[in-house]
Amino acid sequence: MTRVTLVTVAYNSAAVLPTLLASVPEDVTCIVVDNGSNDPSATRALTEHYGAELIISERNIGFGPGCNLGAAQATSEFLFFVNPDAQLTPGAVDALLAAADAHPEACAFNPRLREGNGKIAFKRRSKLLAKSQWLSRDSAQADCELPVLQGSAIFVRRTAFERVQGFDPNIFLYHEDDDLSLRLQKSCGALRLVTTAEVVHLFGESTVRSPQTAALKAWYMGQSRVYACRKHGMPNAFGTALREALAQLLSPVTLLSRRKRAKNWAYLRGIWNARNAQDAKRPFQPTP
Repeated sequence: MTRVTLVTVAYNSAAVLPTLLASVPEDVTCIVVDNGSNDPSATRALTEHYGAELIISERNIGFGPGCNLGAAQATSEFLFFVNPDAQLTPGAVDALLAAADAHPEACAFNPRLREGNGKIAFKRRSKLLAKSQWLSRDSAQADCELPVLQGSAIFVRRTAFERVQGFDPNIFLYHEDDDLSLRLQKSCGALRLVTTAEVVHLFGESTVRSPQTAALKAWYMGQSRVYACRKHGMPNAFGTALREALAQLLSPVTLLSRRKRAKNWAYLRGIWNARNAQDAKRPFQPTP
């Protein structure tokens, strides 16, 4: 019986998904959740070609809820949530399993993440943590405990994931990994970095880049930031986010890029619409 089930959530990701699917070892079960893509038949063709299981959501329910949908079908010891614009390097899964067996006190792990140009990508801080809890920049050079996990590749014991009831369904996109990390730490154990396991991640390439896509993502980033900071007791969650969003919008750099204008304006609007707790899940509203 396989010890690992890989779950990836695809939203109009047919262009990048083959690289991930081709890198999944034969002894790892792979589940692809098509999260309301414009053309789910493209995802279906890819899963059939690579022998992956397919779950289709008729609408985009968000990244975390999409992961939950895939995880609900898994019975393996471990879940491995990986973004569709990523690639597992040979031996990555075996290295994660070895680390998990060597550290039974830990409940979830990050592999070492590299960008397409080879640069190490390391998440050492979070909006949900005080600065005293942030790691130094050189912490990524060796295996260590982490304050939060980077959501593009999370390796977690299934029992721990189920104990905390998975990703928060109130978070559509962004900060869902930070929120899950803090709940796992509180209830299940430590989080660790495994440098002998590597995943290459083309950050931000899981969907087509456009002002419209940038605006959609930024809207939910703004909403999620306020919601998650409030949930975890960060002081002045709305006011701090609003000040930072206004500074970004008024930056001269924003004026030179249509995409950045769309992104920063939507980010501000997402924060503003989350000012009241009952509005935290309001769907994206394009600018008239």
